[in-house]
Amino acid sequence: MVKPLTLLIVDDDEDDKEMFCEVVSEISNSHTCLTTANGQEALHLLQTSETLPNFIFLDLNMPRMSGKQCLTQLKHSERLSKIPVIIYTTSKLDADKEETMQLGADYFLTKPTSMQQLKEELKSVFDKKYNKQVS
Repeated sequence: MVKPLTLLIVDDDEDDKEMFCEVVSEISNSHTCLTTANGQEALHLLQTSETLPNFIFLDLNMPRMSGKQCLTQLKHSERLSKIPVIIYTTSKLDADKEETMQLGADYFLTKPTSMQQLKEELKSVFDKKYNKQVS
């Protein structure tokens, strides 16, 4: 039996959030997928929620508060800093990967082009089969 997880996806693209949550439910219908449209909404949700997600998937380019700004605030919060943050972005830039890892991200995931690829990536993340080291 799969341990139920709660995931927060922070992304301003509705289609990306919908695909992400659909893949999560395919992996396990006991997982919960929460969504917000930007870093500001995510921080508000996390600060007012009684239970925290197991993982935060954070896009980089969003209005109001970018993923990097949100990540910085998450890692400076005693309550939120221990939640693994997965950068989930279209960026393939090494500079973005290096900067976000230095800011405290646990993994950098460039948005896959297929649902199957996303499913495999998410399973690895849920099993924590990723390495925090930047190569």
